Amino acid sequence: MISTAEPNLAELSQRIKNEAQRLGFELVGISPVRLPPHEQSFADWLRKKFHGDLDYMERTELLRRDPRLLVPWAVSIISVGMNYYTPFKRPTPSERGRGWISRYAWGDDYHEIIRDKLEALLVFLREIGGETVEGRTFVDSAPILERDFAGTAGIGWLGKNTQLISPKKGSWFFLGELFTSLPLAYDQAIRDRCGQCDLCLKACPTGAFIGPYLLDARRCISYLTIELKGFIPRHLRPLVGNHIFGCDICQEVCPYNVKANSTDEPSYLPRQGLYAPDLIALLSIDQEEFRRRFRGSPIVRAKRRGFLRNVAVALGNNGGPEAVPALTKALNDEEPLVRGHVAWALGRIGTSEALATLRQKLLSEANPEVKSEIEEALREASESVPDHL
Repeated sequence: MISTAEPNLAELSQRIKNEAQRLGFELVGISPVRLPPHEQSFADWLRKKFHGDLDYMERTELLRRDPRLLVPWAVSIISVGMNYYTPFKRPTPSERGRGWISRYAWGDDYHEIIRDKLEALLVFLREIGGETVEGRTFVDSAPILERDFAGTAGIGWLGKNTQLISPKKGSWFFLGELFTSLPLAYDQAIRDRCGQCDLCLKACPTGAFIGPYLLDARRCISYLTIELKGFIPRHLRPLVGNHIFGCDICQEVCPYNVKANSTDEPSYLPRQGLYAPDLIALLSIDQEEFRRRFRGSPIVRAKRRGFLRNVAVALGNNGGPEAVPALTKALNDEEPLVRGHVAWALGRIGTSEALATLRQKLLSEANPEVKSEIEEALREASESVPDHL
């Protein structure tokens, strides 16, 4: 519902929404530039260190809490959402050795796709509002609390899993914003409709939700497999399961996603080998192959060393004895981060061959962190019997 009675603004805003939908944005809403409703909650979240190693969030805290510091000339925010959902199911537990990549990373990098569409929308704004109209587009590329603004614009509400949820279309959406100097008619926020449901909170394998609407990123699988650059805490590795880039679980269990429609954007469809990929095959990728295979993909964010770290952990959880030869070879990888997690995986599998490999590597490993990982893997293996024996 439009909150102003001025028909010229209402008509102008509707034309903008129609164009946004024509460009491929299923969701679009408009809000004024003002303090985001959860800016104080965000500040409290930072103070409690729930952002983990994401230091850039602290450095840009003031900009995130007040967008007027970033775009002082802006009056209105056009928030858009673009569906990326494809209905492929997770591999079953019997499909051992298959990994899971978050749906948003199956296709091409969404940043460029959405940015191009938003830039086209900005051209349209200047056509109907005049060349003097200022505008700036953002796609997860600036210090903005975008879910807050999308919620204020009526696109959806911020759910207990901290995802933005549309009552009719669910949460499988990329978000983007167009800040403009053009005054427009503003939409009303949608009330929270999570009710008593807590499926997302209970489904999280790592217990990353401290409570409703409150995520401890340090335990989130997406953070651990994408944002964290160092060693994954040992006590969390078994809980990561077969996830090698992102997660999706808290969205998969959401009732509002039960009837999610497939995306109409072909660029978001799975690239070959990214849906439930073979983990053993991925473990042998060198730097050149990594760059070639994942060029233009969100997966490059993790870099090769982070991605293979995740693959090693997934093999330790879901690989079995058949993964030992590939892990043995990877134990000589040039990256200490990879070698350390490979050592953990071999100890987790725990066959005589795997343990013999670790003992042999212990004699030559020079990196202290990797050496410690090998020693701990051998110790833990000596205290347990593998499930497959």
